[in-house]
Amino acid sequence: MVTKPTRGVFKFDYQGLDAAAIKHALANRLLYSVGKDPLTATDRDWFNSAAYVVRDRLIERWMETMRTYYRADAKRVYYLSLEFLIGRVLSNSLMNMGCYEEFCQVAEEIGLDLRQLKHQESDAALGNGGLGRLAACFLDSMATMRLPGYGYGIRYEYGMFSQRIENGYQVEHPDNWLRYGNPWEFPRPELLYPVKFKGRSTSYVDHQGDVQHQWVETENVMAMAYDTPIPGYGSNTVNNLRLWSAKATREFDLDYFNEGDYIGAVQEKTKSENLSKVLYPADVTASGRELRLRQQYFFVSASLQDILYRFIKEHQDLDLLPNKVAIQLNDTHPAIAIPELMRILLDQHRIPWDKAWDITVRTFAYTNHTLLPEALESWPVEMFSKILPRHLEVIYEINHRFLTEVRRLFPGDADRIQRVSLIGEQGVRSVRMAHLAIVGSHKVNGVSELHGKMMRETIFREFDAIFPERIISITNGITPRRWLNQANRGLAALVSAHIGRGWVTDLSRLRGLESAAEDPGFQRGFQAVKREAKERLRKLIRMRVGIEVKVDSLFDVQVKRIHEYKRQLLNLLHVITLYNRLIADPTSDRVTRTVIFAGKSAPGYAMAKLIIKLIHDVAETINNDRRIGERLKVVFVPNYDVSMAADIIAAADLSEQISTAGTEASGTGNMKLALNGALTIGTRDGANIEILEEVGEDNMFIFGLTADQVSSVRSQGYEPMGYYHTNAELRQAMDMIGTGYFCTEEPRRFAPIIESLTAGGDRYLVLADYADFVACQERVDSLYCQPAEWARKAILNVANMGKFSSDRTIAEYARRIWNVKPVAHE
Repeated sequence: MVTKPTRGVFKFDYQGLDAAAIKHALANRLLYSVGKDPLTATDRDWFNSAAYVVRDRLIERWMETMRTYYRADAKRVYYLSLEFLIGRVLSNSLMNMGCYEEFCQVAEEIGLDLRQLKHQESDAALGNGGLGRLAACFLDSMATMRLPGYGYGIRYEYGMFSQRIENGYQVEHPDNWLRYGNPWEFPRPELLYPVKFKGRSTSYVDHQGDVQHQWVETENVMAMAYDTPIPGYGSNTVNNLRLWSAKATREFDLDYFNEGDYIGAVQEKTKSENLSKVLYPADVTASGRELRLRQQYFFVSASLQDILYRFIKEHQDLDLLPNKVAIQLNDTHPAIAIPELMRILLDQHRIPWDKAWDITVRTFAYTNHTLLPEALESWPVEMFSKILPRHLEVIYEINHRFLTEVRRLFPGDADRIQRVSLIGEQGVRSVRMAHLAIVGSHKVNGVSELHGKMMRETIFREFDAIFPERIISITNGITPRRWLNQANRGLAALVSAHIGRGWVTDLSRLRGLESAAEDPGFQRGFQAVKREAKERLRKLIRMRVGIEVKVDSLFDVQVKRIHEYKRQLLNLLHVITLYNRLIADPTSDRVTRTVIFAGKSAPGYAMAKLIIKLIHDVAETINNDRRIGERLKVVFVPNYDVSMAADIIAAADLSEQISTAGTEASGTGNMKLALNGALTIGTRDGANIEILEEVGEDNMFIFGLTADQVSSVRSQGYEPMGYYHTNAELRQAMDMIGTGYFCTEEPRRFAPIIESLTAGGDRYLVLADYADFVACQERVDSLYCQPAEWARKAILNVANMGKFSSDRTIAEYARRIWNVKPVAHE
């Protein structure tokens, strides 16, 4: 019989962070963990050794953090998200632990190229864009602020896809980010939870006369945990990101094997483990949609089982759950957690409905990330019934009780009942996941002031009337550790030399730079740092896409997901207009520009993929036209990820944030670019409005219709052809696209784009904002011709970005939603 040691029997001393200790540990790890001699070690071997050295120093802090949370009986936050775009870990961990310089010293002493070493690490392909990066920023802030925060998600074996450009087209290839292993994760084979699918729901009357339910004859998959430590900056707090990997309940069917059917023997294992293979399987087919629903329930079920296991170890009374557990739903993807918790409380713990519902609502909160009705998730009832039959019963009961209350509040209002119902009856009957998340959460937040306001006044106005004060606004933020301290070492050093390093954990201290904006010496330092970043990006562009750009040109950057509402098309129309002006007047004294695009289209989004092709065809024409020489270049950087973002953002002069007003919930790219000294050209949309309030209209380039004006234009009957006929430059640019100027071998290639802007109604008002956008870009050119004034405004942008720290965002969540407090340990 093996006896377990009592808690606290082991006492650890944190391992050394000085250069000598790191050097000794690096040699040990290379020999004993990697199994290599320095003479034969590759860069990857050295990277793995370095990762193990850092991991060793994280583990002790990690274990002590977990023990501290138990000792304090702290309320914990569980952040449920299908995406965590954490990027590379080595540099971030070194900086957060405060030993980056010591590690650089050791690397130099033993002849290692630290930059090359860092490039051996793959970006963790656990997300797609802003949603996943926001989740990663939040984890960083919770650890830095000593909040008991845990992330839960899926350990995707392959990311969404690796984007390659072949003949100008996006081609998706598997993103096998785990092919060399992942030294940061800890497999937990002992942490296995069964996750059920299909089967049927049965009911019976128990000995007390109450109706009870059972979910029987199910197909089971096992969820296995993989843990990644998340260190806070400047503290000993290390929180946990737990990701689930799907495992079969048995390795293979021996009967099939003995009969010689070797494929059949492992078929069930393969089918089960597909659940965690790929981020966002294509949902254009029924099987793809079913897999996506299974993914969502898979990670939610495992996470709730784990959360409740941890809670019940210390507490027996489930009434206390909302006092000790806060669960944040990052978008609608984890919303199935609401009926899942209800099922557990009702069926497994026999808690009466009213009490179970009260516990559930007080435990959950929901973050909405979109204003677009078509982007709000819904699942066909028929599919839901097949995969999660018991959950559909629970949702029906939630809906019945909710609509009964709505009828009481608004008697005779049948249309309202239809609009707020959790079940959509128009077309294919479906479960509306956003409605479920709102009804089942005690707080619902938008991610900017405008977004929250529009939620209350437009898409969720009926819910706001039913649940006053439930829908609030908490503006997104970004971690300054990743997006300035790590991403832009030159600027970080310049800022720290002037105001100290307190800004790393208190971004409001950047206001100390306001006076420096007027200092010619500081302006020159700022310009030198920016030029160094642009030189690095110039080399990267040459290496990645073979295009030579001028480092002194205006780096005009639009890096984000490719989507019609992001309006890469508006940017392209301006690029074509510049091209036409240069051809018409080759002697004009225009600013030299490098227009940089990056971002992925969803695999099934035909229009977005066609826009990527158009960018490449326009680039091919412009970049090779000798008539304009080096004065205008267009670049598309493929396979945009966190590491690529850092390189581009540090080098950007102009930040394109040009979505149609009222469509972007917040945006965080706008914050990252402004924090790194890029000036914003943008609409009054999302967080642009709040950036404008902080930095001042004189220090941004604002154009276009407001959200109210967009609504008014649409209600009056928008006619895009009127703009086409009355603006000669717009007409010329569109005709060039539509008649094959950029694709002579296939003149009608881009006809669908022109049709979407004209006969299709120009849904995102590209033509309506074109003239103002072009005029605004002329103001950009004028200012760029005044380098000192440009630098002054850019420095003022940096100085006034304090509000947009994710630390401030998390502090608001902690106070307004979660009711959690920091827990410190020695």
